[in-house]
Amino acid sequence: MSRLTTSVVRVRSPRAVPLQGIGRVLTPLWLPVLLVVAWWVFSAGSTSPFFPPLQDILGETWTQWVVFGGWTNAVSSVQNLLIGYVAGVLIGLTGGSLLWRLRLLRTAMNPIIYFLYVLPAPALLPAMIAIFGIGDMRQIALIALGSIWPTLLNTLDGMRGIDDVKFDTARALRLGGWRRYFSLVLPGAAPQIAAGMRASLTVGIILMVVSEMVAAQSGIGYFILQAQASFAIKKMWTGILVLAVLGTALNYLFMFAERVILRWYYRSRALSGS
Repeated sequence: MSRLTTSVVRVRSPRAVPLQGIGRVLTPLWLPVLLVVAWWVFSAGSTSPFFPPLQDILGETWTQWVVFGGWTNAVSSVQNLLIGYVAGVLIGLTGGSLLWRLRLLRTAMNPIIYFLYVLPAPALLPAMIAIFGIGDMRQIALIALGSIWPTLLNTLDGMRGIDDVKFDTARALRLGGWRRYFSLVLPGAAPQIAAGMRASLTVGIILMVVSEMVAAQSGIGYFILQAQASFAIKKMWTGILVLAVLGTALNYLFMFAERVILRWYYRSRALSGS
């Protein structure tokens, strides 16, 4: 009987693996698909100028963003976002590392850091315009400023949370200076640093749109605001849709890169059952 049971399990297990994989893919998709279908169905007969049918919005999206060349606004937005985001993350990672290493500097900078962290970045937009003008540099600077703090604070917390036993082991192995930083500190804090970088990306996308709605000449936010000002509501909805798709794609791209780079971390969590 035990041999028969074992053979049955061996026959069924290869089939269970693909089914589990399919279920893992479909689970996060069913609700968004259901909401899109519901939006399509319930808006089909809409005659409201403020809430046009989804079918009309999709058709207008193709017209505005492909035929009429609206994609150039998306390119401008992504370019400013990437430059500002990378600059903010690098400053945050460097600043967090310095604050972790220099305790006196951390103590002195704590009030300033938290003051700047709670200060809403959009409130600094007039100052950015006065300093950098109305060009792309003003948008990049605002995105970079907002992207610094999540990465910096998560870097600092991640490095401070490393177990002291690991530092004792590093000293026993005579790992000091940069070798200890790259071999122990960065890998140990990497999961929390990645969480901070993801939060910085979300902040950067928000500030990208905000900066483009004031004294800008291109970008998705500029496109949405101009459409609203001319009462082209359907055109406005296409900008919102493109922004939502772009933000979702960037977040999923970040999650994929995080899974690849931190593969060792997720594998260890899977083995530990957490």
